Amino acid sequence: MEVSKGQRLYIGLFGNTNSGKSSLMNMLVGQDFSIVSELSGTTTDSVQKNMELPGAGPCVFIDTAGFNDDSELRQKRIVKTWEALAKCDIILGVVSAEELEEACCVGEGAANDFFQTPAFQKLIQSKKPLIWVITKINDAEPDLGQIDLFKKNPPVFVDSLTGKNKAQLFEAIKQKIPADFFDSSLTEKYCKPGENVLLVMPQDSQAPKGRLILPQVQTIRDLLDRRVCIHCCTQDTFVQTIDSLKNPPDLIITDSQLFPFVNDNKPASSRLTSFSIIMAAHKGDIELFTQGAKAINTLTNNSRVLIAEACTHVPATEDIGTVKIPNMLRKIAPKVQIDFVRGTDFPTDQRDFKKYDLIIHCGACMFNRAYVLERQHNARSAGVPMTNYGLAIAEVYSIFHFPPS
Repeated sequence: MEVSKGQRLYIGLFGNTNSGKSSLMNMLVGQDFSIVSELSGTTTDSVQKNMELPGAGPCVFIDTAGFNDDSELRQKRIVKTWEALAKCDIILGVVSAEELEEACCVGEGAANDFFQTPAFQKLIQSKKPLIWVITKINDAEPDLGQIDLFKKNPPVFVDSLTGKNKAQLFEAIKQKIPADFFDSSLTEKYCKPGENVLLVMPQDSQAPKGRLILPQVQTIRDLLDRRVCIHCCTQDTFVQTIDSLKNPPDLIITDSQLFPFVNDNKPASSRLTSFSIIMAAHKGDIELFTQGAKAINTLTNNSRVLIAEACTHVPATEDIGTVKIPNMLRKIAPKVQIDFVRGTDFPTDQRDFKKYDLIIHCGACMFNRAYVLERQHNARSAGVPMTNYGLAIAEVYSIFHFPPS
């Protein structure tokens, strides 16, 4: 099975126009993928390329529009650039030797001032692992000892056209990868090897015929890798499946929509959780999501709720995000106002967030952890509680779900 984008390491290239980002991107992925030109603003939207990082694992490289793009579409392009930053696990701050030499010629301290622009400061203040990459070095590496940033975080010098120091850059990237990034498990906090786990699969029209949706596929693969005994069923065979087992399952993982039914019919000794909750713990801060669910009990007819879907599918008549959860909320507050966003659409500033009393997010199986955490962080900074589909349903029906320890 191909690794989904949500499980890959995201590495973004950021810098001014004509700093050499696109040439660097082509060097990294080993093909002419990004358009290279001396014209300013050649890269307009973020460009992504999947690849296997040598000696590390699956990743996504993102080439972004330049900070100082002066075209009419500059503002829209920079929004896409910061959207890419939110997704990144590692940042490559790309600066050409020409830019730095020009800054150094201005006068003492000018090279340090070069990095004081709001754009470069945003990279630094993101607190994400940051590698400075100096491009267009030609034959000799420039002397950059006067630049304070490089004293604690020495840059990698590359020539993208010849591939000079490509191996050193790959090694620098590998050094920035969290030790457990590619080893993290979806289910290790919920069950042990040898335990029996029953998966209750979705059966509505959103489940594609002949296929399982991504959270189920990822969960099954993870359980198999961990030597867990797996049983699968749908709602209509749940009771029959329970009766056919010699011993009650140690853990039941259900489609969140079936929480009430499964909770009412499961053996008392079986722990219970949902695919959505497992994804919430894997992709984000489960404690923040759990705290956010409590806000459901405070909703009134004057409240406004945002429901966010990572996928951009066309909603079906029984869709959980656009139909079932809204109906559930309207039983609590009949006139609650509900807005919907999909894909990368999401509030971008404090004013947008403050419109809402609660945000309910899907399991985000299509997003990577860095992106989900960024969304949670921004919501928390605005004082807006944020939860997840499975946790919201469990809260409404007062279902005790098995939390990660």
